[in-house]
Amino acid sequence: MPTDGYAQYQQNQLLSASPSKLLLAAYDGAIRFARIAGEKMKEQKLDEQSTYINKTLAIVFELISTLREDVDPLLVARLKSLYTYVIEKLAHANLNQDEESLNEAINILSQLRETWAQAEKIIIEEQSAMEDAA
Repeated sequence: MPTDGYAQYQQNQLLSASPSKLLLAAYDGAIRFARIAGEKMKEQKLDEQSTYINKTLAIVFELISTLREDVDPLLVARLKSLYTYVIEKLAHANLNQDEESLNEAINILSQLRETWAQAEKIIIEEQSAMEDAA
């Protein structure tokens, strides 16, 4: 349990966040960790690079585990394929100190994050319009 006020605030924010906010937070974390891994790669700090790539991988695996095939099987299949590709790029980057593969993974995660952020914005706008019409 966090002991300082800011940590407690952050924990409360996560516990009360909507699913879409949690999804965006997961993408933000994965992108942040992958970028730090890239910095460590440039500095030749391979242990730290691996640590941050592994943190990124853990988030991507969590994203896969939260997919619900009952909602939209085709979308889920496409997302799984993208996530699998990202995992392969991250693993390749880690094993070969390949910045290009790491940057490709970051770009895909960033594009997915932006897509979900836009979807959330559209949903909020539609809900607002429905409330105004009611």
